[in-house]
Amino acid sequence: MQPSSEDPGIIDGPLIPGLPDEISVTCIARLPVSTHPTLSLVSRSWRSLLRSHLLFTVRSHLTLSQPFLLINIRTVHSIFRWYLLDPSTPRHPIRPLPPSPSPTAIGSASAVLGPLVYLLGGSVNGIPQPTVSVLDPRFSRWSSGPRLSVGREFAAAGVVDGRLHVIGGCLPWSPSWAESLHGSGWAPVPSPVEVREKWMHGSAVVDGRILAVADRGGLEFDPRNGGRWSAVSTVLDMGWRGKAAVVDGVIYSYDFLGKIKGYDRGADVWRPVEGIDGELPRFLCGATLANVGGKLFVVWERGSGGGKDLEIACAEIEVRTESPSGALRGRVMWSEPSVLVVPKGSSIVHCLGTEM
Repeated sequence: MQPSSEDPGIIDGPLIPGLPDEISVTCIARLPVSTHPTLSLVSRSWRSLLRSHLLFTVRSHLTLSQPFLLINIRTVHSIFRWYLLDPSTPRHPIRPLPPSPSPTAIGSASAVLGPLVYLLGGSVNGIPQPTVSVLDPRFSRWSSGPRLSVGREFAAAGVVDGRLHVIGGCLPWSPSWAESLHGSGWAPVPSPVEVREKWMHGSAVVDGRILAVADRGGLEFDPRNGGRWSAVSTVLDMGWRGKAAVVDGVIYSYDFLGKIKGYDRGADVWRPVEGIDGELPRFLCGATLANVGGKLFVVWERGSGGGKDLEIACAEIEVRTESPSGALRGRVMWSEPSVLVVPKGSSIVHCLGTEM
C-alpha cells in the first residue's frame, strides 16, 4: 500500500500570475474543500497544491479546517466501503473513498489521530490479525501502519494527548493485551489481570480517559495518571448500548427503547436528550453516533420499501447541557432520510468525525 508515485508537494509554475505563491496559497486555502475537484482543473500547479500537505497545513493554521463525517459500510458480500460526507455544504454531498487494499477484516477497531484514520486488527477467515491500515481522507490514500504486537478483533481504541492506544480484542493473558503507538512501533501497556476481557463492545475517550464496555462490565484507562486502570460505574455500563460518541464531555448512546441519551459522569446518571422527539424516527435501526465538529451526528439504516436496496440516513444534532439542572437538550439541525443507498443486507461499521 504505497502512496501515489506522483509527488503532491511539487507546485509546477506560478499559482496566480502577478502574486507571490505564498499569498496565492493563502487565498486558495480559504476556499471550501468541496470546491477542490473543480479547482484542480484550473492548472497543473493548482492541482499539485490541492494535493499537497502544504495546503492543509495552511488551512489548519488559519483555523479553516472543516468537519467531515466518515462512514464505513459492510455490504452483504462482506465488502467494506468508505464514504466521506460534507455536512457544511447544502444537500450534504457524499463521495466514495478507495477501499483499503488490505484483506477485508471483520471487527476492526478505529480511531482518528490528527488527519489520519487508523483501522486496527480485525479477523480474516476467523483469525485475528495484527494489521494496521491508515487512511488519509485528505488525499483519498491508504498506507500500512506499524503492525500490532498481537492479532486483535473487536478491540477498543482511543487517542489521548496525541497517542493512540488499543485495548483488548485478544486473549486476556497476552502480555500485549493493551499497547500504545510510540513512533514506528507498539509498546505494551501494563494492566491488571482483573480488568482484562477479550472483546470490547464499545469505547470512547472522555476527559483524557479511555472508557470501554466488555462482556463482564466496563473499564477505564487513564494514561495521564500513571496508566491507572479501574472499573466504570455500573450505571454507565448498564446504559451503554452500541456505538457511542462524546460531545462536550458527555457520552451519548442510543438505547433499545429508541432514545438518544447522555451520561452525566458527575451525577452518575443517564439523561434523555430532550427536544428531539418527533424530529427523528422512533426507532433507528443500526444507529451509530459520532462527534463531527462538536455536533452529534446520528447515522442509521432504513429500508427502501421492500426493494433490494438499503438507505443510510443521517441527522445532525446540536446538543447542550442546561445549568444547573444538568438536563440535556438537543436541536436537529438537519435530517436526511437517504444520504447513501447500498445493497440490502449491508450494515454500518464505523462512523468517525474528522477535519481537513
